[in-house]
Amino acid sequence: MLENENQELSGEIDDMENISSNQSKNRPFDDVLKASVSRRAMLKGSLAVAGASFLAPAAATAGRGHGHGHGWGHDNDNGPLVGFEPLSKTDAVAAGGKTVTISPDYEYQVLIPWGTPINPRSGVPEYTGDPSTRPTAEEAEQQTGLGHDGTWFFPANLRKALRADMRIYRHLKRHPRAYHLKKKMGKWPQSSRVGMLCVNHEYGTNDHALGKSAPETLEDVRLSQAVHGVSVVAIARRWRGEWRVIPSNKSRRITVNSPVQFSGPAAGSPLLQNAANNEPQGTVNNCGAGATPWGTYVTCEENFNGYFGATGAWTPTAEQDRYGLSTGGFGYAWHEFDERFDLSNPDYANECNRFGWCVEIDPFDGSHKPVKRTAMGRFKHECVSFLPEEFDERAVAYMGDDQRGDYCYKYISDKAWREHLLDGESPLDHGTLYVARFDEGTDGNDGMGSGEWLELSMNNPAVAAEFNSLDEILINARVAADAAGATPMDRPEWSTIATDGGVFWTFTNNDRKDDGQGELSEANPIFENKDGHIIKTMDTSDTTFEWSIFILARNTRAEDPMTDFGDLPYAAYTAPADGGENVFTDPDAAWADPFGRLFIGTDGTQPDGLQDQMVVFDVETGEYKRLLMGVASDEITGITTTPDYRTMFTNTQHPGNGDPTVTNFPAADDGVTIPRDCTLVVTRKNGGVIGS
Repeated sequence: MLENENQELSGEIDDMENISSNQSKNRPFDDVLKASVSRRAMLKGSLAVAGASFLAPAAATAGRGHGHGHGWGHDNDNGPLVGFEPLSKTDAVAAGGKTVTISPDYEYQVLIPWGTPINPRSGVPEYTGDPSTRPTAEEAEQQTGLGHDGTWFFPANLRKALRADMRIYRHLKRHPRAYHLKKKMGKWPQSSRVGMLCVNHEYGTNDHALGKSAPETLEDVRLSQAVHGVSVVAIARRWRGEWRVIPSNKSRRITVNSPVQFSGPAAGSPLLQNAANNEPQGTVNNCGAGATPWGTYVTCEENFNGYFGATGAWTPTAEQDRYGLSTGGFGYAWHEFDERFDLSNPDYANECNRFGWCVEIDPFDGSHKPVKRTAMGRFKHECVSFLPEEFDERAVAYMGDDQRGDYCYKYISDKAWREHLLDGESPLDHGTLYVARFDEGTDGNDGMGSGEWLELSMNNPAVAAEFNSLDEILINARVAADAAGATPMDRPEWSTIATDGGVFWTFTNNDRKDDGQGELSEANPIFENKDGHIIKTMDTSDTTFEWSIFILARNTRAEDPMTDFGDLPYAAYTAPADGGENVFTDPDAAWADPFGRLFIGTDGTQPDGLQDQMVVFDVETGEYKRLLMGVASDEITGITTTPDYRTMFTNTQHPGNGDPTVTNFPAADDGVTIPRDCTLVVTRKNGGVIGS
């Protein structure tokens, strides 16, 4: 997610995420535009652009007041859907990037900054940002880590509610006429005061985590490894509204050295076995995340390649090259002290294949071994979102691969997820992986079109021609997607489900001018797309979809800073009605609530002296406002709420890039204290629904 991650970690100029490894030469959209493609019906509620310019966010059916089930409440605001007073550009810039700023109608509390003991009775000290020291590796394994990212809140009584739903489901199978019972499913009250908070820890630079540019010992590496992974923390709200960490045997840290297991079609593949015969361990570079309908947490492994390197002679295979593995990695230098990460060590030749997966975690079982679900494919998973049961009883998940020129994916389970569970199997082990091809319509270049989900299995002749078995396909999903003919995209980031069952996808940026990746297309219409855009898709079948561009972030600027590089006509810059007051760029984190609001966190240099921020859309009207702004050099990521939608948890990641001369947040500004990644607990001052 971090745009300049490789530069910061290894001192190299180029950013691995911003340099494509896709050499597939898949059919570009400039060819597709010349073809006659039957145009499908447009997305429900989508607005066609006026003339040749894209003026504003395209509207999407919001279904206000309609939840997705699972006990979701109703919006308590009869006024505008996004009715809060926005954080003004003037007030935001005035903060100077030193502290988080927020709308006058809102307030926030800092929770679980890096170094917070996950169990307050453990006796482990808190690391408070003292620049003269760092935690030990042993202490760090019992503290929250660095790089707070994907986040989800699980109510304390969620498991009880899901068991009640499953009892009704089993009864309905025996007595189908008892349909009145189905109305009770998903209606059980869920706690908004106590629960488990799962937080990803994507990364922490050597300077930030160790206080030095490179590890010097294995202990240094163990500390670096310990600040990566996932925190599962029990939290509760006091009667005055303050949230705190509470003791629980469910709380735990999962790091790159924690035991894990593989499951699904590729679990027994020789490509996941090492000559060293070492047991599978760990999860790393945990970016976005999602929650399954059955109450588990799925964390996504993104830039795993940066933690591997080579101490000796090593030449990457074509598959390793496609995943960006290199001799020096991102500069963590783990491979110099931990042989698991040494690409030149033949005993661990397949260790790199053990990363790049979706990993399922039970937040209510502290002894549960995380499971890497191979049916969902191996790539740089940015995030995962699950379609609510009201739209499909199967497990349907949407995932982006965050690198320039890579793809959007979908996974569908073979049958209803409850049927899988009743049969004693995981819905994430038995299903089909697809990759997206975006096609245009025949009505002109207007940023709307159709598409196809291409199956990644031996059933697809184009894929079968390149592979011998399904396990090879899943372990090398990027290569399989190349063969299938998927559409290279402008850095697919997060996905989130709209109220009508459509999917919003964020695309942070692209720069074909510099890296020559890809051609212009209706779905990627800007040549030098440094500001990013958001697309909405709507499946019309398991294998087809419709799409439209929701917004081009460039059009939120007061004026277009780019030179015309021949963008498609409808993508021409259009000055915003607010004169750039609510400008934002580089959309990344995304979450759609059940009332028709879309929350976007940004990751990239913001215009006009702003820092990374969170904006909130009314997707029906296209109105959007700035809710909060982070500190210098951070990003705002991870978005989740309590079941009553009155408390939001989001994160400021890598504040100041760990430099105390830039910011000391969350500590008071002193120019000395090391800044610490942390979760922000956001509430409306009048107690209303978040975003209202």
